[in-house]
Amino acid sequence: MTRFSHINNKGEAHMVDIGDKADSQRTARAYARIDCKAETLALIEADGLAKGDVIATARIAGIQGAKKCSDLIPLCHPLMLNKVAIDIALDPEQSCIHISSLCKVSGKTGVEMEALTAASITALTLYDMCKAVDKGMILKEVKLLEKLGGKSGHWQHSETDSD
Repeated sequence: MTRFSHINNKGEAHMVDIGDKADSQRTARAYARIDCKAETLALIEADGLAKGDVIATARIAGIQGAKKCSDLIPLCHPLMLNKVAIDIALDPEQSCIHISSLCKVSGKTGVEMEALTAASITALTLYDMCKAVDKGMILKEVKLLEKLGGKSGHWQHSETDSD
């Protein structure tokens, strides 16, 4: 079994030393979903919520979340991100919101956590902005869809129905 890289030989948490690793192009995509009422989706689409432009605010929050990942997750390395993109799609048929994030970096370590944080913070912001009309929203399916680059190369989630 592979041992955790963030646990030393004494069983203590530590930050992995990436100083000797070469820079490479790295990309990660993540996904989150929010189930909500059809009325909530209609209000978002009509820009009818009192807090303003829900989609634009959530997108900015997701980007900021990716940039602040190392402040939120212990032992994450701070990264100079090259790109963060957030896509938010309203799905009236399933009464949900699909969120996908894309993060890119040229660096010594991957951007999976940044992509997952971006999708999560986008979902949390959508919840916050809509909770006055729909407290029963469900945030779910936060998952890594794909990562490229680094020693482990290309990995893609086996479930492709959400991308």
